[in-house]
Amino acid sequence: AEVFTAVDNNVPGVWTDNAHIDDADGELQAAKAVDAKRQGYAGLYFGGVAFKYQAPVADEAVTAARSRAHMDVVTTSGAATGSPADMAKIHRMNAALAGHPLGIASGITPENVAAYLPYVSCFLVATGISRTFTELDPARVRLLADLIRAAG
Repeated sequence: AEVFTAVDNNVPGVWTDNAHIDDADGELQAAKAVDAKRQGYAGLYFGGVAFKYQAPVADEAVTAARSRAHMDVVTTSGAATGSPADMAKIHRMNAALAGHPLGIASGITPENVAAYLPYVSCFLVATGISRTFTELDPARVRLLADLIRAAG
């Protein structure tokens, strides 16, 4: 939540690994606290839901549906950095979101992106298009962008 006090409206988007959509928090008080801090921020909020390194959720579809009101793009991941998200999880979350944008922030590559395109609106990608931990591979970046653009 503190990120929203540190950025201004010139920052077009913010991504957090944890959007505080917690099964144990029936009233979503933590998510509502983020909502309050977000007031006045005009950029997109990508919030991590059913995300790597978080406590597992009981039902990804229910958790995704509960998330809609609290972020612009519900963003999930595979089990670890560089691991693709399970397609069954993506199908369940996409269906529960009923048209609300779904993003993925792990495991996307030029080789697997086509399978996700019908269900996912946004891709936050590094490992799958990198030469090293700190250097992107321009050819893989271009290929991934071309594949996404071609899908329309």
